[in-house]
Order: sequence, then C-alpha cells, then structure tokens
Amino acid sequence: MALKFFHTPKNRQFSFKPRYYDEQKEELENRIKQIKRDLGQSNGIGGEKSYTPNIKGRFRSNLRRTSDANKNSNIRLIIIIIALALIAYYLFFA
Repeated sequence: MALKFFHTPKNRQFSFKPRYYDEQKEELENRIKQIKRDLGQSNGIGGEKSYTPNIKGRFRSNLRRTSDANKNSNIRLIIIIIALALIAYYLFFA
C-alpha cells in the first residue's frame, strides 16, 4: 500500500449535451393540441389526459390525517399514564 502525500485528484469534468429546440415546432404542436381539445377530439393511442392539480385538497386531507393521528396518540398517552398511575398506587398503597 503506497502513500500519496502530494496526490491531487483530477478535476471533475462536466459533460453538457445541448438539445435542439425548435420554437416554431413547439408552438405549432401546442396550437394543434389546443384545437383538438376545443373540438373534443383525442387520439386513441396518444391521447393526453389533462392534468388538474389538486393541491388544496391534498393539503386538507393530509391535515385531517395528522390531526386524527395526534388525537389517537394523545388518547394512547392518557391511557398509558392512567395505567402507570394505577400500578404505582397498587405498589405503594397495597
């Protein structure tokens, strides 16, 4: 096993591969999609589903889950404290 006191690592190389972007082609595709959506047409094979975000609903459902979990954990904690108090009472006064 050789020790390398003055070893410096090689520089990291960044490999960037540019992509070709055709703005006119993209605008044309967007217009065609919009027209098909307006006319109610969709391709059977490549039909796109429209994405509708439901962020507000997700936050609300997640809030409900966390509040239910908090209630359950609080109830569980109270039951454990009562059980420990009963055991302590039994040990000290019985």
